[in-house]
Amino acid sequence: MLQLVYFARVREQLGLDQERLALPPGVGRVEQLIEHLVAERGETWRQVLKAPNLLVAVNQEMVDQGAALQDGDEVAFFPPVTGG
Repeated sequence: MLQLVYFARVREQLGLDQERLALPPGVGRVEQLIEHLVAERGETWRQVLKAPNLLVAVNQEMVDQGAALQDGDEVAFFPPVTGG
């Protein structure tokens, strides 16, 4: 099972803060997980998870969307952090 966590604006747009998801067959990278979620859940998910500035962490480490996934991973999605 993957633990998916959604933060800040991502959480607000999707209406979900976290969920558990069985690692889908053929999904071995973050980008494949995003494609799976978009295909299963539709347009709102596409707009949020395909945003060019989406940040992703796997097991609390920032990664790019080509990062590998394994059963048991925590995957967090959040918007870019801004500061001044």
